[in-house]
Amino acid sequence: MAIPIRYNIRNLKLRKGLTIMTALGIALTVTTAIFIMALLAGLKRAFVTSGDPQNVLVLRKGSEAELTGGFDATAFPVLKNLPGIAKDSHGEPMASGEWVVVIVLPRKDGTGEVNVTVRGMMPDGLELRPRVKLVEGRWFTPGQREVVVSQSIHNRFSHANVGDAMAFGKGPWQVVGVFDAGGSAYDSEIWGDVNQMAADFDRQGGFSSAYLRAADPVSADALVHRVSEDQRLKLEGLLETEYYAKQTASGTPIRIIGWIVAVIMAIGSSFAAMNTMYAAVAYRGREIATLRVIGFTKPSILTSFVLESLLLSLLGALVGIVLMLPFNGMTTGTSNQVTFSEIVFSLRMTPAVVGTAIGFALIMGLLGGMAPAWHAAGRDIIAALRD
Repeated sequence: MAIPIRYNIRNLKLRKGLTIMTALGIALTVTTAIFIMALLAGLKRAFVTSGDPQNVLVLRKGSEAELTGGFDATAFPVLKNLPGIAKDSHGEPMASGEWVVVIVLPRKDGTGEVNVTVRGMMPDGLELRPRVKLVEGRWFTPGQREVVVSQSIHNRFSHANVGDAMAFGKGPWQVVGVFDAGGSAYDSEIWGDVNQMAADFDRQGGFSSAYLRAADPVSADALVHRVSEDQRLKLEGLLETEYYAKQTASGTPIRIIGWIVAVIMAIGSSFAAMNTMYAAVAYRGREIATLRVIGFTKPSILTSFVLESLLLSLLGALVGIVLMLPFNGMTTGTSNQVTFSEIVFSLRMTPAVVGTAIGFALIMGLLGGMAPAWHAAGRDIIAALRD
């Protein structure tokens, strides 16, 4: 015969002080776990959503990033005329030779300077990225010292408003627009004309990378192989999605440190839950013995106490989730270990993050409640009635 769940709920209400303190301890642990997972989910989304399955990125063979790439401009006409490339709005092959550099910009709040990625691109570079939308001003004019900045750059850094002059390279650049990259890695970039960028940073005669737009996802795979196998080029092609997926390694330090802290706190919370349940066993000794006398079995009592511990943990998890809600969507940044510049992303409390946090709390409750429950179920009835 099973003990009704309302019995456990009543006992939690009777010990309000212990219940609240234990639930808060579990809540803080869950909050820490959610914070770490939300950081990683936001960072992963920033990289994974950056790629387009129809875009092929071309780098020098052996290069792992656009920043460390570089190939001669004479290879670009060969790339542009490979089979399988989509046509742009002018009926030409959709391809963009690009330069990626890193500059230093001061934060708007005066907290210091940060490395920021600047991308010089051809006009087709804008068509290659259809999910990026202009939200203010206009796109840069090829051949002019003009740039467009992402919304996060606009919000976080000085001289990033439309009409401002941004100083880098060999002189000022006019900010003419702001774009929204939908939370992707492009939200951490500044865009301008590739030829002007190359001239400012003394990099004429080549590109750090090239982007090719395939006619469809199947053609994109074929295009990757054509680029890599063409002996004239000595270049390497890879899907844009694969390139950005590899950059999620930037979150490794956050993951390691965060989980170490979360596990240490989880151990403490498990002991707190165990202490609460042991106190419940000691307080309710006669009550437990009475349950045995009227016919409840040892497995029923064991299950009841474990369930009570799980309810306590679930309460803590719900409190922890509520505490983290104000931080959902908060924007932050970290250093990209590939490009050495800041990557901006938002904390994301996805259903997977919330579900994992609840599971994490229930494991704490199970570990904290099993030993006290076993002790309660195994007590001698006569000795318990005499207490």
